[in-house]
Amino acid sequence: MLSVGLTGNVGAGKSTVVALFAGWGATVIDTDVLAREVVEPGSPALALIGELFGEEVVTEEGELDRAAVRRVIFADLGAREQLEAILHPAIRARFAELLIEAEARGDRIVIGVVPLLYEKSMEADFDAVLLVDAPLDVRIERLVSKRGLSADEARAIAAAQMPAEEKRARADFIIDNDSDIPTLERRAWETWKEIEKLSRSP
Repeated sequence: MLSVGLTGNVGAGKSTVVALFAGWGATVIDTDVLAREVVEPGSPALALIGELFGEEVVTEEGELDRAAVRRVIFADLGAREQLEAILHPAIRARFAELLIEAEARGDRIVIGVVPLLYEKSMEADFDAVLLVDAPLDVRIERLVSKRGLSADEARAIAAAQMPAEEKRARADFIIDNDSDIPTLERRAWETWKEIEKLSRSP
């Protein structure tokens, strides 16, 4: 089984590429999905977050108030680190479980979607790393127009991540998402064929 870590800074277009790969036969394990799973109502991680930041980050229904958490962590770097100290071990443990299950099923290619792969020094967890990238101004515009963030919020999120230039220098594969969807699909397909070749290597 070949495991590929797929990463990219916020707004780069990772989800579009992931959807294409899934359609072509990849098993996808998305840490953003796992991040929601590990803080479901009643989970140990959610209880810890509530103790740390107070009741204002938990809704009346007992769910995590993501907007409230986002405001807290971008106003306080220490709060972000405290949150990550709760979330990341839980996410990595669940990810490892799913990877073992995929291998037991005989899955051929697993795409692990990890936005903070380099920031969290996780590249060694994968056989190869794929970076989806786009120019910073394009990524900011996508966050504002598609996710409803303010320009300041979008820039703050982007600034909290490792610069894309550093990631490009370390990635095994790069897909540039700086054009239209047909171009992105073509580039993704070309990269997918290279990943398939790698999966068949002894």
